[in-house]
Amino acid sequence: MVNVPVNADNQPLRIRAGTEVEAAANQADGQNAPGGPAELDQLGARLKAVLRAARYHGVELDPSEFRTANPVPSAADLSEWAQNAGMWSRAIRIRWAHLLRFQDTGPVVLLFNDGGAGILTGASAERNVVFLKSADAPDDGEVTAVDELRLSQVWTGEAVLLRPTRSHVAADAPFTLHWLAELVRLESRPLRDIAIASFTLSVLTILPPLMVMTLVNKVLQFNSLSTLVLLSAVIAVVFVYETLLGHARRMIINVVGARLDTKLHLHVFSRLLRLPLDYFERHPAGETMYHLAQVYRIREFLTGKLLSTFLDLITLCVLVPVMFYINATLAWIVVACAVVIMLIILAYLKPLRRRYQRVVEAETWKSAALGETVVGIKTVKALGLEPQRKALWDERVAEAGKARLAFGQFASWPQTLVTPIERVMVLGTMLIGAYLAMNDRSGYMVGSLFAFMMISQRVAQPLVGLARLVEDYEEVGAAIGEAASVLNRPLESSSNSTGLRPKLVGEVAFSDLTFSYIATKTPALDRVSFHIPAGTMFGIVGRSGSGKSTIARLLQGINRDYSGFLKLDGVDLKEINLRHLRQGLGVVLQDNFLFRGSIRDNIIAGRPGLTLSDAMRAAHLAGAQEFIERMPNGYDTYIEEGSPNLSGGQKQRLAIARALIHDPTILILDEATSALDPESEAVVSANLMRIASGRTMIIVSHRLSSLTECDNILVMDQGKVLDVAPHATLLERCTLYRQLWSQQNRHLDGRQGRPVAIPPRLVDDAKTIYASGPVTHE
Repeated sequence: MVNVPVNADNQPLRIRAGTEVEAAANQADGQNAPGGPAELDQLGARLKAVLRAARYHGVELDPSEFRTANPVPSAADLSEWAQNAGMWSRAIRIRWAHLLRFQDTGPVVLLFNDGGAGILTGASAERNVVFLKSADAPDDGEVTAVDELRLSQVWTGEAVLLRPTRSHVAADAPFTLHWLAELVRLESRPLRDIAIASFTLSVLTILPPLMVMTLVNKVLQFNSLSTLVLLSAVIAVVFVYETLLGHARRMIINVVGARLDTKLHLHVFSRLLRLPLDYFERHPAGETMYHLAQVYRIREFLTGKLLSTFLDLITLCVLVPVMFYINATLAWIVVACAVVIMLIILAYLKPLRRRYQRVVEAETWKSAALGETVVGIKTVKALGLEPQRKALWDERVAEAGKARLAFGQFASWPQTLVTPIERVMVLGTMLIGAYLAMNDRSGYMVGSLFAFMMISQRVAQPLVGLARLVEDYEEVGAAIGEAASVLNRPLESSSNSTGLRPKLVGEVAFSDLTFSYIATKTPALDRVSFHIPAGTMFGIVGRSGSGKSTIARLLQGINRDYSGFLKLDGVDLKEINLRHLRQGLGVVLQDNFLFRGSIRDNIIAGRPGLTLSDAMRAAHLAGAQEFIERMPNGYDTYIEEGSPNLSGGQKQRLAIARALIHDPTILILDEATSALDPESEAVVSANLMRIASGRTMIIVSHRLSSLTECDNILVMDQGKVLDVAPHATLLERCTLYRQLWSQQNRHLDGRQGRPVAIPPRLVDDAKTIYASGPVTHE
């Protein structure tokens, strides 16, 4: 504890030191939502201070998402936590004078020397005090006035600033030209420096032509050596200054380009990760990658053509008036040629746009074919589909080539018409200027002609570039449209900070739920109702297409556009924060993807704060420890793309270990054992009871033998619930379940001591009774 007596009554401001964060976040077992009173009591003072400051701005942070290896969280750790939740945050060091400026800015978190924290709620420059509140104080608790001397005893300047993101370039903003313009606008300060440097360079650009004009008109005509020496000295100074200023401008441009590039790519990847799974299931990977590749063209336009045109405009603003000052007749010729070039390009815009759209479509299908072949290369090799895939690729390449050829042939016409006008702009003005010089009796026209030619060459290129910027804009507009077709899809959630974060216990309830996939008329689930008590093992069976996997998808929040109710522990799943929901789930699919990296990295994927011992515990529970320890490098064994050095059973057990690493409340096995060999299935089945201990386990399977130990089994057919009961009861009363069981066990014919299911027998009450387990024929 740190006591800071400050006010008139000498009341102390008590600030509690920080506690071990990871344990506090993981052990918050109260029934309140994160951030509630019961859970706040278990968190360190620093986390509580940041939580309260974020709540002031309407953002509810999740303590379970906080990760740090430090015993006491640092300012950088806390700032990163807030940023991951979508807030603007900075870890800073400030002085007392700066604190006095925080009068109406909202709470500021001050980190004290002993590991504690306080919340700065305001300041009074007149009284030379700031107002602090303890991290443990209630929201309506009193604040305490603290002066500089007493605060300096416990605080050395470390603070965390938080506020909602005010940037117009928001994560949820649609990807449009306006969004890109706002992205550029945020770089206003370096762009201002670039503009000042460009203006200065443009002014310096005027001096050499004027020097040449003076050289011709004064030095050559009057043989003035002193004027020549003076001009040489001025030119030397100008060249040195221009070189240094040009270097500085290029450095700033590189920085701005790198910042824009970074922001653009971060935004694109963030939006991509937040797209729903439905999108990736309905669109080829190659198509998506091609559309997103257009971001590179947009980036080049922003940091290349657009920026250079912006600088050229500054140059034109300086050089065009000088050009009219030297010779208005020749200047009007240059401007007229530029206007004609602009009109030609504008006339061809719409036809070019239509032809370019055909190029885009052809390239999209070509990329889709390439991506599909790469993703499915195992199937291509296994079935010998190389000729068919090559024929498809040849067709796609031919279509793309034809479209590009047609576009290129048509696009050459504007260039053909513009080229002679560009020559007139340069050479025509020179010829007309020579004619004017011949008829000039003052003798100064020759020097003026030299100066005009030098300036006009600097002006002509920006004017032509400005005209062609319209053409480039059309291509970039098409590229923005392609990227937007992916990035502007509806996202899974509006923000990481929205939604409830209840403490998951594992109770699941479907109530009159109906769900249909997009573009289908028949419901995948039709008025489904059932209940899964917390901590039970629940099986789901049915024929193909009966809706088994759809139930697992809804539980993961992959699809939320259903009618009826799906509740976890009494809370509607639609109201639960997606990240919080999935952190409480463990999911194992039939075909699981392992990333490049070591076995340990794959097991603790998404939980970087965990250690090798955690990975070993999860592997032991999943039955994977035995084969991992036999590998040359054990848990450091490197897994290549596609996991060629692992069998199907080994991959599946690693996937189960990965799902168990964070001790999920609900574990979903979606056909997780259907592709396993008998030995691997036996290992996994033997560990099922151990895995299920203390959690709700939902097993979706078509193998009924793997569900006999379930507390209840849900039988689905054509999207409807037929029955829910234990295995023995279903054998007795559910016709479909009995039929499926009989089909899967008909090979057990009683020879050589193999088990066989007892056939049905009739009893007096006209009910059919079936054996709940196999018997053995000797």
